[in-house]
Amino acid sequence: MKSSNTIKLSILDIGTIMNGKTASETMQDSISLAKLADDLGYTRYWFAEHHNTPFQVSTSPELMSVHAAANTKNIRVGSGGIMLPNHSPLRVAENFLTLEAMYPGRLDLGIGRAPGTDGLTAYALRRSREAVTSYDFPEQLNEMLGFFSKDFPADHPYSRIIPFPGITSIPDIYMLGSSNGGVQFAMEKGLGFVFASHLAPHLAVPMLRAYKENFKPSRHSSEPKSIFSTILITAETDEEAQYLAGPVELFWARLNTGNLGSTFPTLEEASQHHYTPAEAAARAQNKDKFIIGGINSVKQRLETLAEQAMVDEFMLLEYYTDQAARHKAYQLLASEFLH
Repeated sequence: MKSSNTIKLSILDIGTIMNGKTASETMQDSISLAKLADDLGYTRYWFAEHHNTPFQVSTSPELMSVHAAANTKNIRVGSGGIMLPNHSPLRVAENFLTLEAMYPGRLDLGIGRAPGTDGLTAYALRRSREAVTSYDFPEQLNEMLGFFSKDFPADHPYSRIIPFPGITSIPDIYMLGSSNGGVQFAMEKGLGFVFASHLAPHLAVPMLRAYKENFKPSRHSSEPKSIFSTILITAETDEEAQYLAGPVELFWARLNTGNLGSTFPTLEEASQHHYTPAEAAARAQNKDKFIIGGINSVKQRLETLAEQAMVDEFMLLEYYTDQAARHKAYQLLASEFLH
């Protein structure tokens, strides 16, 4: 079993609005947590890209990364991820090279293949029905990497484009995955890889092992860099953790039964909710998507998963509705893994 003192911890923030807070208050909570994570020794703090949701403010990870970097000192910041089909590869390179120039050595660029939204919003983002219906991600990825590396062939028209002048370093680049698709690009292109186990828990270990065993070194990374991403709720005891996890369990059960527009449940609402048969079935099916427990059981679970998946870093996605409990959980984790 991998020792806890060899395991790094990071945070994925999807900007969920809770307890009737405003968008500004939700963003302030994110920066408060980023500051705490920086002080506690967490490795990185990433922001997701989601669009057209009534309860998430994570539409622009680049902008949130600027704000987080400006309010922290050491922690790496970045995207988890930029949904590349929604963007021009050149624009992604320009944005993140600008960020790299602002905060050298602290930027990460996580890249996803999904739209992160519905079809209509994808059309609004891309301004082309052809762009929505066609699949040109491999070409997009190659272009983006070419802009970062400045290694287009001499006869390529893009070889004359300068994404950002006077900078030699680039962000660390990761592929995101929740199937066997993203891992192929990570292995072949020599990029870091993050697997979202909360979307496909049964694939997390085999995909991360396959990446580690088949990684091809590149100019972007000489060795594999893999991260296990999971939803985690912890507290001092199993009972308290289960209580704090009530809202996220109810929220995901509702999502899985077609209730897509409801606000995020409060602790009181979740504790008093009577699950319908369909919700109860969804809750049972979602069990493996979460890690819920007191700090001692969570520590053992993470150490076991690290060994099985051949990783030394976890990226934690959480849905604490209570900000004090949220901070306390990250302090408990830091005391076990980061000191």
